[in-house]
Amino acid sequence: MNKSELGFDTINLGHGSGGTMTRDLLDKIIFKTFNNTFLNQKHDGSIVKFDGEIAISTDSFVVSPIFFKGGNIGELAVNGTVNDVAMCGAIPKYLSLAFIVEEGLAIDDFTKIVNSVKRAADNSGVLIITGDTKVVERGKGDKIFINTTGFGEVHPEANISANNIKVGDKIIVSGLIAQHGMAIMSQREGLEFESTIESDTTNVNYLVNDLLDKFGNKIHLFRDPTRGGLASVLSEIATDINKGVIISENKIPLEKQVAAACEILGLDPMYVANEGVFIAIVEANVADAVVETMQNNEKGINTACIGEVTEEHPNKVVMQSLVGGKRIVSPLIGEQLPRIC
Repeated sequence: MNKSELGFDTINLGHGSGGTMTRDLLDKIIFKTFNNTFLNQKHDGSIVKFDGEIAISTDSFVVSPIFFKGGNIGELAVNGTVNDVAMCGAIPKYLSLAFIVEEGLAIDDFTKIVNSVKRAADNSGVLIITGDTKVVERGKGDKIFINTTGFGEVHPEANISANNIKVGDKIIVSGLIAQHGMAIMSQREGLEFESTIESDTTNVNYLVNDLLDKFGNKIHLFRDPTRGGLASVLSEIATDINKGVIISENKIPLEKQVAAACEILGLDPMYVANEGVFIAIVEANVADAVVETMQNNEKGINTACIGEVTEEHPNKVVMQSLVGGKRIVSPLIGEQLPRIC
């Protein structure tokens, strides 16, 4: 989309008025991009059918900057919600999509974001079936916020619940940690340093589906360590199940450049956000096979088993350090990296 097609090169308040300018924005960008039988009805909602249980997850994305190494807010919104539905043990099928756009956002930037939403949805196998677009006055937003709600059918073999976790279960991480948070930090507020670190934002729903097909209820929990990072998610799990978690620092998949960047900025990678990584807690007798299956998938090449559930130190996560000692890994207190998703 360009200025000649819409008559404007930036979003203005008229695009949120509900009149002709709104219709032009929707018809020439939104409906044109997401063309499908559900959305083309142009109702206030959509009617869909599911055969069994459904999983629903909603999230709002307010990342700054909206374009970053490895992605942008559009694909982040799709991948984040698709992955949240997958973490429930479900197969994502549909998304709702809502934009809150600040007056003054370039039409070119808005179009790039919309196109990235479309690509991410196609890559995830989901349809955008309903949505909303609002425009707020300049200074009342931060370029663009996105809300997505995902709907999916629960996998027939899934029984995903923290209540199923037992002592001896293994903790598996699907990839390199801290990539997303460090990609954002490297571009923010003059802190950019020369690096090739890119966000890990991607969909993991196909990998999750493969695992459920193969291992079913031997997988007890999925969780994605987004805000608060790996440390906070593991701490939440330990508290929820009233058991201990023990992990090994030397088994945590961490890229050297990310580790170096964290050290430069005084950040602990265990607390840095991820967007294309998930945790699987599985029965010990299938752990090796789960790791092998994940490593054979492009989304899980760097998968590693990092620890297990234990009766010792209930409600706490303990890390065996590289030098042989042990330390308690506490949940994140306060905000380490603001606006990372």
